[in-house]
Amino acid sequence: MAPTVPLAVLALVALVAPGLGVAPACDYPAHRWCSSRDIAAACQVESRCPNLPRPAAAPVELSLYYESLCPACREFLVMKLFSTWLLLPEEMLNITLVPYGNAQERNVSGKLDFQCQHGPEECLGNMIEACLMDEAKNFSTYFPVIFCLESGSSVTKNLEACLQIYAPELDSGRIATCVQGDTGVALMHHNAQLTEALDPPHQYVPWITINGKHTDELQAQAEESLLGLVCHLYQGEKPKACGGSKAPKILSGCRR
Repeated sequence: MAPTVPLAVLALVALVAPGLGVAPACDYPAHRWCSSRDIAAACQVESRCPNLPRPAAAPVELSLYYESLCPACREFLVMKLFSTWLLLPEEMLNITLVPYGNAQERNVSGKLDFQCQHGPEECLGNMIEACLMDEAKNFSTYFPVIFCLESGSSVTKNLEACLQIYAPELDSGRIATCVQGDTGVALMHHNAQLTEALDPPHQYVPWITINGKHTDELQAQAEESLLGLVCHLYQGEKPKACGGSKAPKILSGCRR
């Protein structure tokens, strides 16, 4: 028995019947023209298929340039960025973390050395988080650990405890080897390059870029209500979390 053709498709056939422009590349039977976006595009009937699923929207790209012991950086990451990430679906927000901030890179006798705004402990914290990201690879694995470090009593002393809670599958020994060796130095050098390449150059941290751009307005909006900003910029279907209210401003940043 031949398949039953829905009335809507019959109407579509009538509209694009011979002489009205079905694409030459369309070699699909009429009852399949609206079955997928690719087929509808091949048959040039997309505008006549109202029930096609909408193409996936690109995620909002957010990059956070920060330093591990800056109070304002820690508050933004813990109170705004992490909570926003938890509330939104994975495909809606893509986050890049660059722990370096206002550090300075120097070449001392052929070896790279780093000086950080809040002292050697901050340099260690930056490198621990960079090595953690390199070891874990997956953002959803390492971000809760970084949240734990930044929200705890010590960024540099709580790695083992935070791993046990959020990512017990990770090897703290491998992270320590990274921190103490050439890999950690290379990761910090990479973060230094990323930070120094910012346009406009960063003046303080946390320094936030949205979809590759930084403006005073975007920075202020991200600090005022990051959830609201991401919901406004995302072009896809909005989740229920996007009905939230604005949050209060956070501490002023750590200037250079």
